[in-house]
Amino acid sequence: MRARLALLALSLAVPLGASAQHATVHGRVVDDETGAPLPGAHVIVAGTMLGTAAGPDGHYRLGRVPAGAHRLYASMLGYEPAAVDTLLRAGPYAIDLRMAPTVVEVGRITVEAARDPRWQRRLRRFERLFLGESSNADSVRLLNPEVLSFEAGWGRLEATAAAPLEIETRALGYHVTYYLEDFRYAGTTLRYDGEPLFAPLAPRDSAEAARWAVNRQRAYYGSFRHYLLALLAGTTEAQGFRTYRRLHLDRSDTRFYADPARLLRDGPSPTEKLFRFNGYLEVIYFEEAEEEAFLRWQGRYGRTAAAQRSFLRLTDGPTLVDHTGEVIDPYGVTVYGYFAFERLADLLPKEFVPEEPGN
Repeated sequence: MRARLALLALSLAVPLGASAQHATVHGRVVDDETGAPLPGAHVIVAGTMLGTAAGPDGHYRLGRVPAGAHRLYASMLGYEPAAVDTLLRAGPYAIDLRMAPTVVEVGRITVEAARDPRWQRRLRRFERLFLGESSNADSVRLLNPEVLSFEAGWGRLEATAAAPLEIETRALGYHVTYYLEDFRYAGTTLRYDGEPLFAPLAPRDSAEAARWAVNRQRAYYGSFRHYLLALLAGTTEAQGFRTYRRLHLDRSDTRFYADPARLLRDGPSPTEKLFRFNGYLEVIYFEEAEEEAFLRWQGRYGRTAAAQRSFLRLTDGPTLVDHTGEVIDPYGVTVYGYFAFERLADLLPKEFVPEEPGN
């Protein structure tokens, strides 16, 4: 029986490499129709711990933004969100954000959850799909589920949010404000898109702080983020990864060793690489075994855990990766297997830099 493979197409954030360059980003947030300033509009660097609110004249400023590919994202009640994808290097950048007014449905945020068992069932399904089913997901709390609305059918679930989702990932020690843009599940295919803003939680005691440090290391090592940075550094095999080529996803299909050095080509600038291959990549991480929760997720009850196995496909041909490991096109790579199993409960901010093993 073929193991179940869920597919994810995500905006994947990657932690910083060795570069210490930083940028300052500033500008104005204005009404797209009138040009009037929008004081109080939230402006974030997606996937990081960097965010601010526009001042009375609509001006905002974000300092010490790590160099690399980023999405600048603005939101405000009564307006469509505005986003700008940019590649930052050292130095100041002036970026204005124009937001289009939208009609806000009165009463959109309801206490539907208290009176609708069908909504409750859909919420539980959404949490399982969006937050994940790893061991870290057991301690994740969605603090404002009432902002969610669902549409569902046979084997299908779509979700929209009337306000940013507020989430506590207690296993990793972060509060995540997630600006959900899209969520669609059909069959075995899951696609969601959104912009997370991280804020560190205050640990209850030194034991919890130590536990967060261990869990963050574990969440990073073996992740897609880890693989991309190791690929850029030319150290995938030294860091525990083995890469193969396949023509199809069927595990019974013949696989061939893929030389990691041949997967990246020079990009349009010195800070970018072109990630290219045909078919699928099979990526095995030998340093950690599969979680028991992953075996359940795949329906492999009672099986012995093996090395973590993932698959990659280029969604629409070769795609660019910047020097920090960021996939510049947020939908440029589709992931399967273990990389797809790890969801929001295992997500780390871009600022996270792991300690080297043994330190």
